[in-house]
Amino acid sequence: MGRAFEFRKARKMKRWAAMSKAFTRIGKDIVMAVKEGGPDPASNARLRAVIQNAKSVNMPKDNIERAIKRATEKGQGNFKEVLFEGYAPHGIAILVETATDNNTRTVANIRSYFNKCNGNLGTSGSVVFMFDHVCNFRIKPQEELDLEELELELIDFGVEEIFEDEDGILIYAPFESFGAIQKYLEDHNLEILSSGFERIPQVTKQLPPEQVEEVEKLLEKIEEDDDVQNVYHTMEENTES
Repeated sequence: MGRAFEFRKARKMKRWAAMSKAFTRIGKDIVMAVKEGGPDPASNARLRAVIQNAKSVNMPKDNIERAIKRATEKGQGNFKEVLFEGYAPHGIAILVETATDNNTRTVANIRSYFNKCNGNLGTSGSVVFMFDHVCNFRIKPQEELDLEELELELIDFGVEEIFEDEDGILIYAPFESFGAIQKYLEDHNLEILSSGFERIPQVTKQLPPEQVEEVEKLLEKIEEDDDVQNVYHTMEENTES
């Protein structure tokens, strides 16, 4: 298995945010998708993807519909996607993806977390090059579906890794391949269970337990912030179940 498999396995071992946090993140994704392409999933590929993700975490249909309706209201502000880069203690690079309607607040909060935990908030471009920006799809397995044949079909779209685990069939490709792969899967009636984007560290660093705790303290503070969508880092994680 490749880096994407190991990365996913490590993240599954982590403590995921509470369901309410997941709903908040998806709610923001819905607003951004509707603002970008309208409220009709049939003509808005990004919104279709967000709705699939909402269903994958058991977000109630009523919640999804309310979020779409709110996004179309005149009083609903928009969220801006902002990327923060910095270092935790012991040279661990961190990338923080946020969706915010108040950038001043978000900048102040993220900076305070780094400062309080002996980290340093960096400038744009300071660590992003250490991560590969990839897209991913999780599709429903089918008896007649041959993974090797599917991989050959998708190789022209830049697909780098396909594997199956207990969650379904996982497809990883470069960030810019998302739209083409989504269209291929939909055109061939392959059910997309969820999709999204991740940043996989090119190199990870192993730390002793006491230093891991210091880094974890910063990561937890960042992840608890309501404006934060995703956090990525270069610390090696335990993949043993």
